[in-house]
Amino acid sequence: MKDKVLVLLSCGTDNPNRATRGLFLAMMAHKEGKEAILFLLDEGVNLAQKGMAEHVIAATGDKADDHLTYLQEFGVPILVCTPCAVARQIGEDDLVEGARMAVGAEIINLSCESAVISL
Repeated sequence: MKDKVLVLLSCGTDNPNRATRGLFLAMMAHKEGKEAILFLLDEGVNLAQKGMAEHVIAATGDKADDHLTYLQEFGVPILVCTPCAVARQIGEDDLVEGARMAVGAEIINLSCESAVISL
């Protein structure tokens, strides 16, 4: 059994249900004592932009911002695909606290040592 969980989240404001669910699963992995890591790519990078997660609510009523705040509070790494962010004109200064830019090689390295959940 792996003690590290990597959540790859490629949707954001374009799919509030899946986006919120991905943040929720990263939060639950941490609450279950796993080393959780969230990697945002494609449209998911929008969630790391300051103020964006506040507007993402799943059909269940779950709020993406609640889950993101938990991840920030407990220091869960929030990695943001650099080329995906640049293509959307999101810079390092636009990111929420605790988020940082990362490259694809990190996905590969992390996925080799983690259980992977991809949404």
